[in-house]
Amino acid sequence: MDIICLGELLVDMFPAEVGRRLTEVSAFHPKPGGAPANAAVAAARLGARSAFIGKVGDEAFGHHLVSVLAENGVDVRGVRFDPEARTTMAFIAMPDENTSEFVFYRNPGADTRLRVEELDRELLQSARVLHFGSLSLSEEPIRSAAWEALRIARAAGALISFDVNYRPTLWKSPSAALEQIRGMIPHADLVKVNEVELALLVGGRADDFRRVDLAQLDAAAGTLVRQGPQLCVVTLGPKGSYFCTAGGLSGHVPAFRVTTVDATGCGDAFVAGLLWQLVQGVGWQEQLTAPRLHQILRYANAVGALTAQKQGVIPALPTAAEVEAFLAQAAPDLTRKAP
Repeated sequence: MDIICLGELLVDMFPAEVGRRLTEVSAFHPKPGGAPANAAVAAARLGARSAFIGKVGDEAFGHHLVSVLAENGVDVRGVRFDPEARTTMAFIAMPDENTSEFVFYRNPGADTRLRVEELDRELLQSARVLHFGSLSLSEEPIRSAAWEALRIARAAGALISFDVNYRPTLWKSPSAALEQIRGMIPHADLVKVNEVELALLVGGRADDFRRVDLAQLDAAAGTLVRQGPQLCVVTLGPKGSYFCTAGGLSGHVPAFRVTTVDATGCGDAFVAGLLWQLVQGVGWQEQLTAPRLHQILRYANAVGALTAQKQGVIPALPTAAEVEAFLAQAAPDLTRKAP
């Protein structure tokens, strides 16, 4: 299996309009979501063999979500149904097209109740990549399940990918979140953060990273890779993305200019493109050269840019052919332009 994503599969309640806060939205529309689930579908659309491991409620929403994954080519043998807890819901507002607010209904959500003994070990042993996020560390028993999945996949030689994906309302306190997230970083090969999460982890101001201050990015991302990861990738929204390797390589890859309709899930699409490119051909460690990482992040930026042009995450995720057509029309020197 090329890419296995573990964690939350939930119902995203999208706002009827952009430009309003959560308490001002007039109506919400349910759509399939959850960052690891989005990444699994995005990877499948791009041509990867992908699978999802997680838990949903044994009710209409849970069964619908699993059917959506299966219809999109994701292997769902690792999904479990919980008869005692409901599928988690996330209510979303978009004060503007690049900013989202979330409130999660998880008391507890079925996604948090995945147990170690429910993991599909044979599936995990087949993984080339195991990808998950910090939401799987916020509660037990899924926290223990995530650590065990990491152990199994690591023993099988998989790349371990960790998306910080910080959602403050799902943690008892910021300090509790930082303890768990920082505890995971040394065990990941790849860490993906946005500018706010990078500032949270290493100090500094998110605005400095948004301005693509390369010295600030180098210092901050370098702090993370010195803890163990081979690669840190920072998503910068409309400013593109940035990479830093344990070998001392770094670079900024500008974004494509598109009209953003909905930025929700663009990071999930981006990471799917990133992972799929990393595991194609030679071993992923051999891909950690500056020219190749510029190519990889350019591809991932394109996947995110295409996703941003439609509302809802899964319906917006592009196919490999759509990404290739988009890249073919882009300026060939895009990756070399100064920020």
